[in-house]
Amino acid sequence: MTDEAASTAERKMQFLYALRSKGVTDKRVLEAMESVDRGPFITGLFSERAYEDMPLPIACGQTISQPSVVGLMTQALEITPRDKVLEIGTGSGYQAAILSKLARRVYTIDRHRRLVHEARTIFQNLDLVNITAITGDGSYGLAEQAPFDRIIVTAAAEDPPGPLLAQLKEGGIMVLPVGQSDAVQHLIRVRKTATGLEYDEMRSVRFVPLLEGLGKDG
Repeated sequence: MTDEAASTAERKMQFLYALRSKGVTDKRVLEAMESVDRGPFITGLFSERAYEDMPLPIACGQTISQPSVVGLMTQALEITPRDKVLEIGTGSGYQAAILSKLARRVYTIDRHRRLVHEARTIFQNLDLVNITAITGDGSYGLAEQAPFDRIIVTAAAEDPPGPLLAQLKEGGIMVLPVGQSDAVQHLIRVRKTATGLEYDEMRSVRFVPLLEGLGKDG
């Protein structure tokens, strides 16, 4: 094994250890995260920090979430191989790539055309053919493809958006950060049952706010 290969293997082991130590224990989620290299989703100055468990800045004033948060949110969704998943906030595309390893189909929306374009290129390069990336206002969801088995929101809203709850299938799960953008936010899981909505609060987080409309480049 070359020194470079040994170094990469060591970083991967540390990466998976960090995920487990933060509570990511689902075997399928860990396997998905091991199979998707975070490196291609981070360019420029911060590329050498791709394997650290920390959020990093990306284009359009957005961030790529820290891997342990990606893992915990993915785990909370309890995705099955038959599920159709909607992601609000494509960002770098990293979260969608993880979802694509677990679900039948992934639809991801972002208000920044540049981010969608760059993510599509990475999906193509990685041969992730079950992801559809769309430029649009994610706060309204994607009514033409609803209902969804699972919905994940990677930007904070003050309350779970009504259109997204409406597009969640009965028996479905939505995971999202809730709270004001300048205050502490909480990661919550919403289950849609025959009798209503059940909420679980998971942990404190900090995400960019969920904004209506398209970005300046959209």
